[in-house]
Amino acid sequence: MSNVHVVGVGMIPFTKPGREEPYAVMGERAARAALEDAGIEYSDVDQAYAGYVYGDSTSGQAALYGLGQSGIPIVNVNNNCATGSTALWQARQAIAAGAADCVLVLGFEQMRRGALVEHWTDRPSAMARSLRTMTDLQGDEPDVPLAARFFGGAAREYMRTYDVGPELFARVSVKARAHAAANPYAVFREPLTEEEVLASPRVYGPLTRLLCCPPTCGAAAAVLCGEEYARRRGLRRDVRIRAQAMVTDGPGTFTEGGMMTLAGAGMARAAADQVYRQAGLGPGDVQVAELHDCFATNEVISYEALRLVPEGEADKFIADRQNTYGGRIVTNPSGGLLAKGHPLGATGLAQCAELTWQLRGEAGPRQVEGAAVALQHNLGLGGACVVTMYERTGR
Repeated sequence: MSNVHVVGVGMIPFTKPGREEPYAVMGERAARAALEDAGIEYSDVDQAYAGYVYGDSTSGQAALYGLGQSGIPIVNVNNNCATGSTALWQARQAIAAGAADCVLVLGFEQMRRGALVEHWTDRPSAMARSLRTMTDLQGDEPDVPLAARFFGGAAREYMRTYDVGPELFARVSVKARAHAAANPYAVFREPLTEEEVLASPRVYGPLTRLLCCPPTCGAAAAVLCGEEYARRRGLRRDVRIRAQAMVTDGPGTFTEGGMMTLAGAGMARAAADQVYRQAGLGPGDVQVAELHDCFATNEVISYEALRLVPEGEADKFIADRQNTYGGRIVTNPSGGLLAKGHPLGATGLAQCAELTWQLRGEAGPRQVEGAAVALQHNLGLGGACVVTMYERTGR
C-alpha cells in the first residue's frame, strides 16, 4: 500500500436537529478547518469527495463552492452510515493509484428529529433482502424503528449466546458519556449511571433510549496527500494510513448468519482481517479505536468482530475496564456515536479526526498515552463496512 498521509483534519461541534446551520455552511466550515490544519489552500487540492446521506445530488458542490470554484472533480458519496469512511477509502485509493496527489474528503449531515426512515416509498427498498432475512429470523414489527430492530435483535442474540444481561450494554453508554465529557465537539457530555440507562424508555428488545445514538447534525473533513507530495510541500507526515479495507455483505449474511451477522458483524470481521493482513499488525498492536457504536450493543459485538477480544469475552473486557483509560484499548475516546452524535455522512471523518489528534498527541484531556496505532470501524447497513488502521510515523 502506497504511503498516504492524513495531513489535515477539521471538525465542527455536533448539534441536535433544529439547532444546526445549513449543511453547506457546516460543510464549508469543516473543510476550511481541515485545509488550515494542513497548511494548504483549496487551489492545491486535486480532487474532493463529499459524503452525505440526506440531501439532493451535488450537495457536495454546494458545500465546497464556498471555498472557491477551482473546477476539480467533486464526487458525491452515499453509503448509509459508512458514507464518510467510504469517501475516505475512495480518496486514499485515488492517491495510491497515482490519480491525485492531494485530496479533500468532507462529510456532513443536516438531519431531522426522530428515528431514521426510508424516504422513497414508491420503489423497492434497498434494504429489502435484509428486511426479509430479519423477518425470517425474528418476525415483523414494522412499528419499531428499522435500525433498532436490527441492532436490538443482534443484542438479544448476543445475550442468549453468551448468557449476559443488559447491564453489559449499559456500561458502554456510561463509558461513552464519561469520555465525551472531555470532548467539546460532543452533543451529550453529561454523566450517566447504569441505572439511568436501563430505566430510560424501552425501544426494542434490550435496547433503551440511552443505548441508542441520537440523530445529529454536523460536519468533519480530512486532507490526504501522498508521501512524495507531502515531503515536497513540507507538510506534516506524522500520521499515515497503514492499512484500509472496505467490504460489503457476502452471501452468508442472508443465508447462514443470525442477527449479529445481519447487523454487520460479518462485514466487520472480514474488513478487519484484511486490514491486519495488509498492515502486518494485529489487534494487540492497537492502543486506541473509534468504533461504530450507533447502539451500545454494536460496540460490544464489534469488539469481538474486530478481534479485539475473543468471542464471548466482551463482558470481562468491559468489567475489567480494558476499554477505557488505563486499559488495553481505549475505545471511542471521543464519546463515540452514543455521546458525540451521529450525523451520518460526517461520522467516518469525525472518527478520522479524533484518531489523527490522538496519534499527534493533540487530543488534550482525551489523550491516550502512548497512542501509536489506531483502528477505525465505520458500518452502514445495506451494507458497507470500512476498517482503517492509522499509525504515528514520527515525521
